[in-house]
Amino acid sequence: MTGLQQPDAQLDLRGTPCPLNFVRTKLRLEKMPPGSLLEVWLDPGEPIEQVPDSLRMEGYGIEQIEDRQQFFALQVRRPVEQNVRG
Repeated sequence: MTGLQQPDAQLDLRGTPCPLNFVRTKLRLEKMPPGSLLEVWLDPGEPIEQVPDSLRMEGYGIEQIEDRQQFFALQVRRPVEQNVRG
């Protein structure tokens, strides 16, 4: 896969139920510098269906969702501008 940026951090939330996985993702993003890219590992089903949409609604940019067979790798970017809802 060419052209993909390496994430600045990784967060393994496999086995973490909703909405806790969203909360942990958001907390981690808030600790990262603006413009940073976080890769989050999520389970199939409700986590991958709910977390990306919830992050978008909060103002975060979803750059990629990759199916890695047993889990999904979600790449989300913390915006540079301060329009993220708190």
